[in-house]
Amino acid sequence: MRIAMFYHSLVSDWNHGNAHFLRGVAAELLARGHEVSIYEPADSWSARNLAAEYGNQPVRDFERAFPRLRSTRYETPPLELEADLVIVHEWNSHDVVSALGQWRRENPGARLLFHDTHHRSVTDPGSMAAYDLREYDGVLAYGDVIRRIYMERGWAARAWTWHEAADSRVFFPRQAEREGDVVWIGNWGDEERTAELHEFLLEPVRDLGLTARIYGVRYPGHALEALERCGIEYSGWLPNYRAPEVFAQFGLTVHVPRRPYVESLPGIPTIRPFEALACAIPLICSPWDDAEHLFRPGTDYLVARNGSEMKEHMRAVLQDRSLRESLARNGLERIRSRHTCAHRVDELMDIYAGIAPAAVTEFAAQ
Repeated sequence: MRIAMFYHSLVSDWNHGNAHFLRGVAAELLARGHEVSIYEPADSWSARNLAAEYGNQPVRDFERAFPRLRSTRYETPPLELEADLVIVHEWNSHDVVSALGQWRRENPGARLLFHDTHHRSVTDPGSMAAYDLREYDGVLAYGDVIRRIYMERGWAARAWTWHEAADSRVFFPRQAEREGDVVWIGNWGDEERTAELHEFLLEPVRDLGLTARIYGVRYPGHALEALERCGIEYSGWLPNYRAPEVFAQFGLTVHVPRRPYVESLPGIPTIRPFEALACAIPLICSPWDDAEHLFRPGTDYLVARNGSEMKEHMRAVLQDRSLRESLARNGLERIRSRHTCAHRVDELMDIYAGIAPAAVTEFAAQ
């Protein structure tokens, strides 16, 4: 099948956590023999910021890490497509989304899906409602709560829940010398979890006297000062595909979801728990509602209801080898049995089969 994918960026994961899943899906489709074309704007903010800070070396490193993944960078969206299925990620501009809708109108045999992987449906509904999805066959929403929003508000005719997942070709357990107790990979960002980071990460590390390291971007001065006061090493941007080797160097990691997911979008963990569990590093989460039962709290990971519980869990995980091994084993099993990019491509193929043109459906049934 010919599949075109319009991403915000394939080559850059600077403040672009969705890159893991987008790359993983593309790699899985290629491995199954599909013809995959990926397009991204030449001036994407992620690639632009990455180049401003690190030059061209990260793109060369990406090409070595993912030799089969390539994208076409465009000034104006290419509309002379030959594709059976087109997937448009929600970080594309309104103009690009509309232009592809027009392409779909002129190519009724193709299928066109919009892919939403962010909290803007509740934090910026005006912008999301402005996307013209009239010619789209439906929306891939990375949580059931977002799927329902599209349907209830009439933004789309159809929508399916399509969670993110781990790219098991890249995210798997590694062996390495232990370098510290706690590692956290995440961006400081828009002050959407500042208090939570202090309560569930910085202060427990400081109070327990642990060795810790943080990776990520968009850390303002006050955040860097807080890390220094807590004795936490800050190491800046980390290419996403290097996270597994870093996880292997630490005793545990923490997931601190942003406030919009906790308060308004239950059931959406974002990519971080998938990454950690796939690498078999013990994971402790601040509170979030696993409303769709993706994981098994207390079995695949621990939940800390407050900072005091976080300290208790950290101490227990670091001191109890059997607990560490149990969490690592159970979390990895859960990922491999339900939450890899291969599972999500299976789901995508099922969705496509349900909306494919009659001629394709009849051919597949023969």
